[in-house]
Amino acid sequence: MSARILVVDDVPANVKLLEARLSAEYFDVLTASNGAEALELCARAECDIILLDVMMPDLDGFEVCRRLKSNPVTHFIPVVIITALDSPADRVRGLEAGADDFLTKPVSDVVLIARVRSLTRLKMMTDELRMRAITSLEIGVQAPEHSAMAETGKGGRILVVDDRPSSYERLAPMLRTEHTVEVQTNPSEALFHAAEGNYDLLIVSLGLNNFDGLRLCSQARSLERTRHVPILAIADADNNARLLRGLEIGVNDYLLRPIDRNELLARARTQIRKRRYTDHLRDNVQNSIEMAITDALTGLHNRRYMESHLGTLAEQASSRGKPLALMMLDIDYFKSINDSYGHDAGDDVLRQFAVRVRKSIRGIDLACRYGGEEFVVVMPETDLHVAGMVAERLRRSIASEPFAVNKGANRIDVTISIGLSTLQTKGEAVADVLKRADIALYRAKHDGRNRVVAQAA
Repeated sequence: MSARILVVDDVPANVKLLEARLSAEYFDVLTASNGAEALELCARAECDIILLDVMMPDLDGFEVCRRLKSNPVTHFIPVVIITALDSPADRVRGLEAGADDFLTKPVSDVVLIARVRSLTRLKMMTDELRMRAITSLEIGVQAPEHSAMAETGKGGRILVVDDRPSSYERLAPMLRTEHTVEVQTNPSEALFHAAEGNYDLLIVSLGLNNFDGLRLCSQARSLERTRHVPILAIADADNNARLLRGLEIGVNDYLLRPIDRNELLARARTQIRKRRYTDHLRDNVQNSIEMAITDALTGLHNRRYMESHLGTLAEQASSRGKPLALMMLDIDYFKSINDSYGHDAGDDVLRQFAVRVRKSIRGIDLACRYGGEEFVVVMPETDLHVAGMVAERLRRSIASEPFAVNKGANRIDVTISIGLSTLQTKGEAVADVLKRADIALYRAKHDGRNRVVAQAA
C-alpha cells in the first residue's frame, strides 16, 4: 500500500527521523519545513496524508490544519498532528481544527505506521469515490466539498456496544449532549442492531466480558450494511497491541481510558463528518449514473442507454431462442401543441405521456425517450401478436383521457402513432429492427395517425 506522506516540521532531525521510518515501510515521503510550504504542496495535490508538527515559527500546526480543512481543494486530505503537547485540551484543539488524529511524541514506530496505513486505506476509498463523482460536476450535480466543510458532525445516531454499567453509564450521557445514543449491552445482538439501525457511528468497548470486541469490529466491516459505518474503539491504556490490530481490521479511531468528555465528542464529530462526506460522495456517484442514463424531463431511460441495452437484450433473445418486440411511438401533431399552448404545455404532455407508458407495460420492458416526442419500448419475450395488443392498449390509454396542461388551466386531446417490429433472425443487427419499426411508424402517420402499424411480413 503506497502513499505520498507529507512531513511538516521545522526541526530537520525530526523530519529525517520520520522520513526514515516511513520510507522503510515503502511510503513516498515529501517534506516541508514550515506551514506556508506545506499549504503550497497540498494545494498542488502532491500528498495523500499530512504528518504535521504544531510548534512552528510562522504558522502553527493548528492554523495550518484549519486552512487545509477550509479549502475545498485540500479538505479531504487526512491530517495527523504529531507534537509534544499531550493534554486532552491540546488534543481537542487539534481535532476541532480538523485533524484526523493527534499523536503525542515520542510516537512508537508501530503506532505511527498502523495509523498511517489506516488513514491510507480511508484516503484511497475516498479518492476512488471522488474520481467517480468528478463527472457529476459536468452534469449539474453539486460537489460535496462545500457542504462537507459546513458539516458540524453533530446530531448523529450512535450505537455504543459496552456491557459494563460503570463504562456506558458514563459514556452515554456525554454523547447525548450532541447526538442520539443507544446502548447495546449484549454483544451477541450488537451486529444485528448495527445493521438495522442506520447508525452514523459505532463505539465498541474492547473490554467486553466473555466476548471479543475486535471480532465484532471485524464482523461489522464484513457486513454490507455496516461496512461503511465508522468504528471508534474504547480501550484501556495497556491495550496497545489490540488497538493496533483493530486499526488493521478497519477500526477508524480509538480512545484510551479514562475518557475525556471533550475529546470523546471531538472524535465522534470527526468520524460522523467523514461518514456524511463519503455518503454524499456515494450519492453523487449514484446520481451521476442515473442522470447519465435517464431523460430528465420524463424520467424514462434516454437514447444512449437504450442503444447500449438493446444490443444486450437482442443477444439474450437470440441465444435463448426467445422473441423480442420493439415499439416506436410518436405523439401526433406535437408541434401544434407547443405552438398553441406553449412549450411548458408540451413538457406537461411529455411527462404525463411517460407515466401512461409505464402503466401500460411490464417491469421487464424497457421504455426510453428516443428524441423529442418520439419514444421506444423494447419488450423481451414478446411476439408481434402480443406486442400489437400492448400497443393498441397504450394507444387507447393515450386517446381516451385528455392531458391537463398549464397547471390544469387547459385540457387537450392527444393521440399517438405506433410502429412495431420484431427481431427476425438470430444475430440480426438491432439497427435493422429499429429501422423496420421506424418504417412502420411512418406508415401509421401517413395512413392518418392515431393507429398501430406492424412491420411488413
